[in-house]
Amino acid sequence: MVLRVLVAVVAVVAVVALATGCTRDSIYGPPTQSACPDGGTTLTYDNFAKPFMTAYCVACHDSNKVGKDRQGAPSFHDFDTLFGIKAVHEHIDETTAAGPAAINDGMPEATPKPTVAERYQLGEWLACGLP
Repeated sequence: MVLRVLVAVVAVVAVVALATGCTRDSIYGPPTQSACPDGGTTLTYDNFAKPFMTAYCVACHDSNKVGKDRQGAPSFHDFDTLFGIKAVHEHIDETTAAGPAAINDGMPEATPKPTVAERYQLGEWLACGLP
């Protein structure tokens, strides 16, 4: 009986995910395997990440937005603060960054979209520990 209920719940979740286009495969790619350059990076939160997130992410991923205003962005995936970015930096790498193993372009879904060069910078910034 418990197994039937579990199977039914999993089936409903899968149907909802497919119907809304929100599947792991739809936006997530593999880890980029970006590495911090020898000697570190010149990219910082203030000179790179904050403007990047403002330009491409916070229209949906903003801690001040709720419900429909988030346009489907999951709760606690808020990129208007460094704290929020650090909490899910692996997801950002797998959806938006680029590196030697992958160029992930699952996010943002809407325009404007970052260039490939900006995605590589994001990968570098993440790999360097989000300075």
